[in-house]
Amino acid sequence: MGSQILEGDICVVGGGSAGLSVAAGATQMGARTILIEAGRMGGECLNSGCVPSKSLLACAKAAKVVREAARYGLSVSEPRVDFSLVHDYVQRVIRAIAPHDSVERFTALGCTVVKGYAHFIDDRTVEAAGRHIRARRFVIATGSRPAIPPIPGLDTVPYFTNETLFDNTCLPDHLIIVGAGPIGCEMAQAHRRLGSKVTVLDLGPMLPKDDPEAAAVVRRTLTVEGVALIENVKIVRIEQRDRGVRVIVHEAGNENAIDGSHLLVAAGRIPNFDDLDLKTAGVRFGAKGIDVDRRLRTTNRRIYAAGDVVGGYQFTHVAAYHAGIILRNALFRFPAKTDLRALPWVTYTDPELAQVGMTEAEARHALGTGFRVLRADFTESDRAQTEGATDGFVKAIVSRRGYVVGATIVGQRAGELLMPWALAIAQRSRIGSLTGIIAAYPTLSELSKRAAGTFYAPMLFSRRTRAVVRFLGMFG
Repeated sequence: MGSQILEGDICVVGGGSAGLSVAAGATQMGARTILIEAGRMGGECLNSGCVPSKSLLACAKAAKVVREAARYGLSVSEPRVDFSLVHDYVQRVIRAIAPHDSVERFTALGCTVVKGYAHFIDDRTVEAAGRHIRARRFVIATGSRPAIPPIPGLDTVPYFTNETLFDNTCLPDHLIIVGAGPIGCEMAQAHRRLGSKVTVLDLGPMLPKDDPEAAAVVRRTLTVEGVALIENVKIVRIEQRDRGVRVIVHEAGNENAIDGSHLLVAAGRIPNFDDLDLKTAGVRFGAKGIDVDRRLRTTNRRIYAAGDVVGGYQFTHVAAYHAGIILRNALFRFPAKTDLRALPWVTYTDPELAQVGMTEAEARHALGTGFRVLRADFTESDRAQTEGATDGFVKAIVSRRGYVVGATIVGQRAGELLMPWALAIAQRSRIGSLTGIIAAYPTLSELSKRAAGTFYAPMLFSRRTRAVVRFLGMFG
């Protein structure tokens, strides 16, 4: 062959969330594992996604707490934001987590790490860094990258994506964000709280995959905090200005100009597989990702794919879940299949918006009238009242027979409140499993029990129940 041949039991292409989870698990279970990564270990989540974005949101929340301290009887001045120090905080968090994803850690585990770009040269061989790599099984976990919409003029102006935003050390004077999905909304609130003027533009509604009633709570908060949300608007073109950018939009029959200092494109993501030569390996793919079955096998049964590269739900926890499915299939020949009935996701605005299972709209489409909506508002929580965070609600979707099929929570720490609902869906539990537990007082968790309890309220407080109680009372 003329190149050094490296052989193993499993070869993972991509050192992001999915790839690292497969590589760590396979190595520790005794498989000869090869991991190929050309860029930074940890992938998008560590370096330009979940970790830096949530770190920036933490900084922004601290600024909000200082700004609103007077409501608690505390006298403080408006916070002075040093954005370069905010940047440093975000980078410190990344550095603190990075050793867990490092080449050194994986080498110490016994994994062979190859730094370089990979591509298939046949249906069972990959080439990377001048080496030919053969393995019994391959895993493609190359993730995704920001989608760049075909807006006239966008290629003539500087702009951020999530891959470059967290390298910025200067607070934008006016940040224009293209895209009102989770990334756009989170970064809009973070920058607004830190002192930027922010405008968000979207061709459709904000957070379109979420429950509209819950999204409305987030919309209201962003608007109150001063974020300009312009939904269902067409961007005509983008122009360079001396000190920033100008975005021309078509709105209500007119063209309007919005001038900003900086531009962030947050208009979705596309899978990374362009340079892998997948056709050579006999792997079928499309615009949305690599084709896989429920066992995450590609059309080449030696090759699996995991994480963002398969399209669908592009979350770090889905990538980790995919890794577990692949390990059971590839190492133990156990026919594990994906089951996303209990898939959770969270948008980390303040208030947070969390979802698991079906939304109300999805239940109406799938079940017709055969479901009930159970609800408890944050105003009913004593803990929420003590913290002055009463905006939001818990909404559970339950089948007519009482099985939990979905839950939407919008409010303070909504993501932390989602787990019992996810467990109920995964275990195919009835709503009684939540009404029977004891929730500590005062906690926000009481809201889930309160919502669950409303399933039985029509029966417990019915005319028949009152008659039974009165009848039994006749016997002393």
